[in-house]
Parts: sequence; structure tokens; C-alpha cells
Amino acid sequence: MSNYENYSPPPAPRPEGKKLVRTPDDKMIAGVCGGVARYLGLDANLVRILLVVAVIFGFGTGIILYVVGWLLMPEGR
Repeated sequence: MSNYENYSPPPAPRPEGKKLVRTPDDKMIAGVCGGVARYLGLDANLVRILLVVAVIFGFGTGIILYVVGWLLMPEGR
């Protein structure tokens, strides 16, 4: 019998992980687009352009999504 029969390795450290938060440093109104861009790894201006397109072609759906994001996303540090 060896001493390693009941050995279990220590648990791996938990990664920090990504969090969807509003950005205080990359915001124009509330930081929703900056937070979404940081979460997805995109440029914030690209997300803002996509939001404007969603507002124009989605008959205001982008505004509703932005307000919901503003209300539900916590502000980051």
C-alpha cells in the first residue's frame, strides 16, 4: 500500500470570471454599452453603433434594451 491511495489534489483556484457591469470610465450616458463591449471583448464604439442601428431599424427596441440594461446591470468599479 502506498500513501497516495487516499490523496486528492487541492482544488483548483476559481477563476475571476467575467461580470456584466456598467463601466464608470467608458460611458456616455450610463455605461451600458461600455460594459457590454468589455464583456464581449469588443470596442465600445462598435456596440454604440449597433445600438443606434437597433433603435433606427428596430422601432425603438434598442432604447428599451438600453434602459433595461441600465436598471439591471450593477455599476462596476
